[in-house]
Amino acid sequence: MTLDCIVYRCKKQAEMYLYVRADMETDDLPELLLRQVGALTQVMELSLSPASKLARADVSTVMQKLDADGFYLQMPPSGLINPHLHFGD
Repeated sequence: MTLDCIVYRCKKQAEMYLYVRADMETDDLPELLLRQVGALTQVMELSLSPASKLARADVSTVMQKLDADGFYLQMPPSGLINPHLHFGD
């Protein structure tokens, strides 16, 4: 089984990436999520399979979230998280 997705860089937080199922538009994502991540910049398209390797995320978790929710939010490594991210713009 493979799952195609598009990976976006999130403007509001360095090293935060949003994986979106390829058959979805970003407009289909929850409004609260879109406010939290800010502007999105497409960085790559991936075709994931259980044998795929990702640098900072478990591929099976990513695939499960994409299948269930249509997206997966990859948080930055600890120490790089902006503590005021939830306060909005």
